Amino acid sequence: MADARGKTLARIHRVRTLQLGLTRAEEARAHDKFASEQALSGRIALLAEAVAPVHETQVAVSLGAAAHYRDRLQQSANAAVERVQAAEYHVERAAEATRAAKRDQSAVEKLLARADADAVLKAIRAMEEAPAFRKVRHDPC
Repeated sequence: MADARGKTLARIHRVRTLQLGLTRAEEARAHDKFASEQALSGRIALLAEAVAPVHETQVAVSLGAAAHYRDRLQQSANAAVERVQAAEYHVERAAEATRAAKRDQSAVEKLLARADADAVLKAIRAMEEAPAFRKVRHDPC
């Protein structure tokens, strides 16, 4: 019975360890995506600054084109802000999943440690209850 429980706990521990590794990888991907979205948002902001109107430009077509590009960049910036917020939310969810997986793995490790301690105590009790035997001593003849 104890051996079957030990095998079950060992199997659960392996599964929880794999799950922890997967959630840590997912969290790392989420952090990378968040950093990528922030970098994209920064690049869009730099482009918007580059297309800002300058005083030397007097041609209406040029002003119209710049306004069009600024409008498109503003739309892209708004979409980038939404993507950054979504990525940040995903990072928070992934971090919580990692914490939950770590809690699960720690709980299984505690159960394994308790099972090992119980097995050691059981072995000690079995040795204490075993009949004592006398060592056969041969005196020099």
